[in-house]
Amino acid sequence: MAWKLSGQLIETCSCNMLCPCWFAVPELMTMDRGWCASALLFRIQAGQSDGVDLRGRTVVMVTNFPGPTLFDGNGTARVHVDDRAGADHKQELEAIFQGKKGGPMAVIGGLVSTWLPTESLRIDVSEDADSLVAKVDNNREIRSKLLRDEAGRIMSLQNSGFASVLQFDNLTCDLAPSSGTRWSDAGLPYMFEAKSGARATWTWSA
Repeated sequence: MAWKLSGQLIETCSCNMLCPCWFAVPELMTMDRGWCASALLFRIQAGQSDGVDLRGRTVVMVTNFPGPTLFDGNGTARVHVDDRAGADHKQELEAIFQGKKGGPMAVIGGLVSTWLPTESLRIDVSEDADSLVAKVDNNREIRSKLLRDEAGRIMSLQNSGFASVLQFDNLTCDLAPSSGTRWSDAGLPYMFEAKSGARATWTWSA
């Protein structure tokens, strides 16, 4: 059961910037559209699970929550694993990101009532200055662009509820709007475009 991973999260969701769920305060967490859909890109930089080397793997987890708040649960979700991952990688990553092996994702997994079958898809990630684009299976895109202030400094959020729940390094995430993200997934109730977004690094273990 032992595992440890470190990497980067690129978060996108259908709410306006900034998604109220980041604050993890129930009375503030009503979703902008009455529901929330999200595509979460995880880039694993190092780590292993039960002896399986998972460095270099990429995962996209897509979720839909009917609302009106995240705490109402009843979510539907799917894990996508990059198609360069072997069967053993896929098995371990599915268990971790569905929260079956504990760690931070167990909190999110506890709000999901329906897990759609895990898929292996081509995931290509490119970066240019502050912008990041992940193309998934050539017909879905995740876009993220760091938000800077007038002095050119990256704008960030520290000590938010989600930063704590997801155990971000230094409890900090960088704000990164996700305009241009478009996602559809068979079995999920909405095709959505994203607006809100953030990036963070993390080190998890269980």
